[in-house]
Amino acid sequence: MYRLIALFALLLTVHPVMATEAGWALLRDGGQVVLLNSAATNGTSEPANFDIEVCSTQRNLSARGRQQAKRIGALIFARAAPVEEVVTSSHCRSRDTGFLAFGDEDIEIWPALNNSEPESAAAEENVAAIKERIDAYSGSGNLFLITQEQVIQALTGARVRDGEALILSRGAEQLSVAARIRFN
Repeated sequence: MYRLIALFALLLTVHPVMATEAGWALLRDGGQVVLLNSAATNGTSEPANFDIEVCSTQRNLSARGRQQAKRIGALIFARAAPVEEVVTSSHCRSRDTGFLAFGDEDIEIWPALNNSEPESAAAEENVAAIKERIDAYSGSGNLFLITQEQVIQALTGARVRDGEALILSRGAEQLSVAARIRFN
C-alpha cells in the first residue's frame, strides 16, 4: 500500500517537469506561439477605479512577480529559445512582465489581448482577432503573447498559473495546448 502511495506521489511531482521539458524542446525548435500569463500580482481583482491607461489603478506585479518575470526571460535566453515577437496586452502587469522578461526592444502592445467582459461582443471580437494572428504566424522564432488568465481560458479552455506559458498546437479548428512551462 505504501509503495502505491509513493508511486502516485512521484507521478504527481514528475508530470509537471516532463511537461515543462517537452515545452522547452518545442521552444528550442522555434516557430511556436506561446500564451504567457502575466507574472504574479499584488491582488486577485482589479480595483474599483480601474483605468487601463493608469497603472496605479490596476492590479500590478508584486515583488515576487517582478522576480518571476526576470526569471522567465533568463530561462528563455539560457535555454536558447529563439524569440521573434513579443506582444502584450495594455494591462500594466502584462507590459511589465514583457519588459522585465524580454527587455524593451520591439515589444508590441496589442489591445486585443486585454481582458473584456466575458461573453460580450468585444470579448468575441478579441478572441477572433487573436486566433487569426495565431493562425497566421509563420516565423522561425517564437511568438510570445502576454495576457491574463481570462483571455487564455477563452482561447484554450485551459487554466493557468501566474507566469505560466502554454505552447499552442495549431492547425485544428480549436486551439489546444501542446505543452506547458511553469516558471515558479
